[in-house]
Amino acid sequence: MTKPDRATQAAWAALMTTSRRLFEAVEAALKAAEHPPLAWYDALLEIEKADPDGLRPFELRELLLLPQYGTSRLLDRMVKAELIERQDCDDDGRGQIVRISGKGRAVRQAMWPVYAQVLSEEIGEKLTTEDTTQLVRLLSKL
Repeated sequence: MTKPDRATQAAWAALMTTSRRLFEAVEAALKAAEHPPLAWYDALLEIEKADPDGLRPFELRELLLLPQYGTSRLLDRMVKAELIERQDCDDDGRGQIVRISGKGRAVRQAMWPVYAQVLSEEIGEKLTTEDTTQLVRLLSKL
């Protein structure tokens, strides 16, 4: 087993610290604006992109990289909030399809300016276009 060198360890620590800080900044801004959490935005966006066909919960789980129980709970809360609708799947008696509701579309659209503002402040105003392009290139290698 090879031990990671100091630079690798420092890169990992910086990546994790920055990721957590950015996530917390977005979450705090959404909460301050009385919006749902970031996971709801991500789910609504993926479901909206699948319109009109909707998504099966397992497809959403794969897109969001959530465990099965986390996806189920998330969808239950979003159905209760009337942001998505569940329908039985015609070709699978036990399966379901989720689709975004009009209210869900409106909530996602209202969340975006808050989310976008944090991205602009925390990334766009601190890095040049060349920096962000290089960051994407470097992260893509991982």
